[in-house]
Amino acid sequence: MSPPPGEASSHRPSSAAAPAHPPSASRRFLAGLLLRFVLRLRLRLLLGRALLDTAARGAAGVRAAVERARAAGPAARLRAPAAALPPLPALVAGAAAAGAGLVLLAVPVLVLWMSAPYPDGGPGGALRTTAALWLLAHGVELTRTETLSGVPAPMGVTPLLLTALPALLLHRAGRSAAEGGHDGDVPPPRPTEAWTGVTAGYLAAGLFAALYASGGEYRPGWGWSTLSLPALTAVVAACGVWAGCDRPRRAVDRRGGRLPDLLLGRADRGRRLTTVCRAAGEGAAVLAAGGTVLAVVALALRAGEAGEAFGRLAGGWLGGVTLLLLCLALLPNAAVWACAYALGPGFTLGPAVVTPLDVQGVVPSLPVFPWLAAVPAGGLGTAPAWGLAAVPVLAGVAIGARVARGTAAARVPWPWLRTAVLAVLACLLCATALAALTAFASGPLGTGALAAFGPLWWRTGLATAAWTVLPAVPAALLTRWDLLRR
Repeated sequence: MSPPPGEASSHRPSSAAAPAHPPSASRRFLAGLLLRFVLRLRLRLLLGRALLDTAARGAAGVRAAVERARAAGPAARLRAPAAALPPLPALVAGAAAAGAGLVLLAVPVLVLWMSAPYPDGGPGGALRTTAALWLLAHGVELTRTETLSGVPAPMGVTPLLLTALPALLLHRAGRSAAEGGHDGDVPPPRPTEAWTGVTAGYLAAGLFAALYASGGEYRPGWGWSTLSLPALTAVVAACGVWAGCDRPRRAVDRRGGRLPDLLLGRADRGRRLTTVCRAAGEGAAVLAAGGTVLAVVALALRAGEAGEAFGRLAGGWLGGVTLLLLCLALLPNAAVWACAYALGPGFTLGPAVVTPLDVQGVVPSLPVFPWLAAVPAGGLGTAPAWGLAAVPVLAGVAIGARVARGTAAARVPWPWLRTAVLAVLACLLCATALAALTAFASGPLGTGALAAFGPLWWRTGLATAAWTVLPAVPAALLTRWDLLRR
């Protein structure tokens, strides 16, 4: 991997002073080997379908042997295990999802490393960078050890588009583990067993990746930010297991208690919970779409400054391609920042806080980067700031309409009070999701003035809940009345 443009001159001559040499025989061999590997790579091998089926049949045989041993007598029951281990297919699915994500990240990293005129280190350094990027995609803060000042610099801003790749693979692994193998004689595992196996397999692969990346230039931090990896794994795996089986909905229907009765009622809890989740997802999608539009418009209004920053950083064609990929990976981050700006809390740039009304504090000298060129220089005023509130209002209306459609689709329409409670729950869930995205999209980019970058997650979550609840409840009640009177 080539160093950043600002540091290239201090380590080696520029590409203009020294012509690029043709690739050596070893690098041509690595390029051919990588190309053959990519051509032969299939989704069946990535997700381990064959291993899943084989492991499922083996696990079924082990379960049958244990059942026969338990039925043989008291002595056999004493020798039987007290607690069942996670099923082997789920463990394989989790490890295969992590491996697939690492492989798919390694391909562009190795291609860029082999295309660089002066690559740093060898293939081992590129692979360690791949492992570090995979950890950064899960929210783990990295520390860059090789800097011009000699002081290690933290990197805590997660490119959200990079997070989508392992999240999709992990969700698919959870769903495949919950559905079971293709063999009809092998029963699917219980949801808790599938979730435990996928999570354990994925985290085991993540631990090996963290240990391997610790010897590279970008080293993972072992502080509290490391908890984002198991937290993200547990949530995404649970969503995949939920999508792969219908039994959790039945379990929600059977489970009692004061809190479930208060929030979801005593009947049809599974359908109501599903409606709440879908409504929260639609609200988050509206917020993300609105934030994307605002970010693109802000970038277009400052196209000159953004183009100048791109030209200064790109250098040659390889630097331009790398910078373009980085800007695309940070597009969801810009959307989250713009959404927090429209909600009112704004975002921090070191000691300064940028809000629609004004800028509190002195904005430090920002690094040269296209997206940072779109940061507003001052407040928009009262009228434009209130105009930005249309984004969370539309999200609240979408949440209320989705809850009302779920009410009308039920065999017995839910009461109006229950509809209002479900709309509030969907708004709180949407606010939680946006707060989590904000925590991933912000963080340190260095030391000093660059130690705090992005919106604060708790302020963004509270503002999202307040802005969406106000329109969601009336929209849910009015839409319910309109659908039921037809």
